[in-house]
Amino acid sequence: MPLDRLTRVLDAHVADLEEAGTAKGAESVVISVKPAEDDCGPRFLLKGEGAQEFIRMNSNSYLGMGLRAEVIAAEEKATRMFGAGPGAVRFISGSYGAHVALEEKLAAFHGREAAMIFSSAYATVVSTITPLTTPETVVVSDELNHNCIINAMRLSRPAGKAIYPHNDMAELDATLDEWKGKAKRALVVTDGIFSMRGDHAPVDEIVELCIRHDPDYEENVVCVVDDSHGVGAFGHTGRGVEEFTNSRPADILLGTLGKAFGVNGGYVATNAATVRFLRESSQMYIYSNPITVGEAAAALRSIEIVDSPEGLALLEQLRALTRRFEEGLVRLGIETISGQHPVVPLMIRDTEKTRDLVSYLYDNGVLVTGLTYPVVPRGEEEIRTQINADHTEADIDHVLGLLEAYR
Repeated sequence: MPLDRLTRVLDAHVADLEEAGTAKGAESVVISVKPAEDDCGPRFLLKGEGAQEFIRMNSNSYLGMGLRAEVIAAEEKATRMFGAGPGAVRFISGSYGAHVALEEKLAAFHGREAAMIFSSAYATVVSTITPLTTPETVVVSDELNHNCIINAMRLSRPAGKAIYPHNDMAELDATLDEWKGKAKRALVVTDGIFSMRGDHAPVDEIVELCIRHDPDYEENVVCVVDDSHGVGAFGHTGRGVEEFTNSRPADILLGTLGKAFGVNGGYVATNAATVRFLRESSQMYIYSNPITVGEAAAALRSIEIVDSPEGLALLEQLRALTRRFEEGLVRLGIETISGQHPVVPLMIRDTEKTRDLVSYLYDNGVLVTGLTYPVVPRGEEEIRTQINADHTEADIDHVLGLLEAYR
């Protein structure tokens, strides 16, 4: 079949996205990576850009683990032993020793009874929230939560959905009070780090509110924290927002292996009973292949590095580079949202200026992410930059110099 009529509809849809300014557009394609050398961090070469080298300041690889020789060697060794793919879903024949060891390591790292890995962080969030939501559950969510949480709420069909203003604890308190007697179970869901802004949820306060309201709900108030941008990159030892806020543990912690740990996949860490339930109920776990054995081995090695004196040094280096960049922005008079997390937004607050600065940085070999209207409200336009531990002080100063020249 030619799909001629459907093709016209699809082309029109994409054209509408482009006209509205919400289309993602063509993807940059990395064709080579130049390792760090002297006072320069890694450089990336892109298809169609010739010999132009790029500093990547739009990467979630906060500790640079994906390019570390030890992590790569662990993946290569496991791949040679067990092959390139797992060959089946977990419950058939796709569980390997490295998968089990990784889950045990993650549980220990976060001080939980058990952990469970998924093929991605997005799959983790959707496949945890959805089966835990019943027709007698209210799901309560921060207004700036990630798209994966929003879609999990859409798929889960709860008794009710409540969205509270960003980090507004008074409104969260009122919402939980409002729903008592109307729902048997409450799921309070928040990002740990809000990925566009780099600010963090007051997880300590959220956990305490959940504990205070818990007696009012027959099946508990369950605190769910998606700390994908926090784990490995935030807190003194990389335990994320829980550590930074000195919080009691959330009931359910969601994380990723694809950001600070530098590999691929997602995970949930919680009590053993919940993990056992999720293994029997999470559709994207039951019916999807797991990460490869090589990826599991690489993630194990990465966590071992983070959970060591070398990891502490990397985290301190990451914080120092983040401070250096933020202080440079302040000197230049560029508005930012300060904090210890390596997501550093440049609040440009104008669509055309944001696009122009993104283009200028690209032309000068710096990759960043621009967020413009209508993706964000007017007046909230920004450029998101992400500091990595394998950047150098010279890299940071070079980017600041470009920003100074532009202004």
